[in-house]
Amino acid sequence: MDQASSNQKQLRTLRLRVKDKHAAELSRQARAVNYVWNYINELSERSIRELGCFLSVFDLHSYTTGASKELGLHSHTVQKVAGSYVQARIQFRKRKLAWRRSGGVRRSLGWVPFNTGHARWRNGQVHFNGTAYGVWDSYGLAGYTLRSGSFSEDSRGRWYFNVAVEVPIRKSTGKIAMGIDLGCKDAATTSEADVLHGRWYRADEKALATAQRARKKRQTKKIHARIKNRRSNGIHQFSTRIVEKSAAVFVGNVSSKAMVKTTMAKSALDAGWSSLKRALEYKCASAGVIYQEVNEAYSTRTCSECGALSGPKGLKELGIRQWSCVECGSSHDRDINAARNIAALGIQSLAEGAYE
Repeated sequence: MDQASSNQKQLRTLRLRVKDKHAAELSRQARAVNYVWNYINELSERSIRELGCFLSVFDLHSYTTGASKELGLHSHTVQKVAGSYVQARIQFRKRKLAWRRSGGVRRSLGWVPFNTGHARWRNGQVHFNGTAYGVWDSYGLAGYTLRSGSFSEDSRGRWYFNVAVEVPIRKSTGKIAMGIDLGCKDAATTSEADVLHGRWYRADEKALATAQRARKKRQTKKIHARIKNRRSNGIHQFSTRIVEKSAAVFVGNVSSKAMVKTTMAKSALDAGWSSLKRALEYKCASAGVIYQEVNEAYSTRTCSECGALSGPKGLKELGIRQWSCVECGSSHDRDINAARNIAALGIQSLAEGAYE
């Protein structure tokens, strides 16, 4: 790797758990943030209804001047809320967004944003808005320059410190063109026989049902969080391994939205295909690896050795995991064969693009 590429950096968001003793103060600030959001929401809607114009983020700043002192917020937090509101309004193309609720069953999860330079790391703590917050520092924050971010709450009332930092870009040294077949039994299988075993929800389904029948809300949330964490950890480790040893990654274009309309909806959602694709896409982009989705039609039936359509067909033969080609006699694992066909299609599409 040359010196120029080694000096390149990218933004990465770090997420650290805040110690529970700070939950009350962060919840207070989150309620104030909700108040600012709802005020801006109403003000913006009135401007559109009565004056026929949208308020820009700079217009909103003039209406919220001095609010930070009254509400006990950092002044830049109020500005950040206004900026996030305008961005969301443009993104969703709505005159009025949903209210942020501070109480009740459907309350909004806590959120306290901040701008670059207003959360600082000193003496092993995060200093923000006059308070020092203890966190479990698993990244070594002293070695980073903290940029913008937020404090956020999860469904169990736990708070996290999320901050963007710059990290060096590490280019992949891999040479393999990797195909990935997405499935329900195994969430993903590569052309090199690396498998991401899914079934995270199914593993805890009985325990979850028991907790729900007993109306144990805290236990239910705990199980849901455990399922989510296991899925995220599995996808992160799998995607990192793939990117580190690949020069190009090709994924089948199977759609979760289409699968949820079938009897395999639960397995499709449990597999987390969208999360895996997002992880592969951004990791490939940062490592200089080609990422592409290809049409996986007939990838299961096609023999990866001779190209004959002799593999298992349709839902009736979904249970056939091993098969032999009637034309050339090659033996195949269903998912590995599909992944190899996806890799071949990806290489073909790159070659065709190069000569267009």
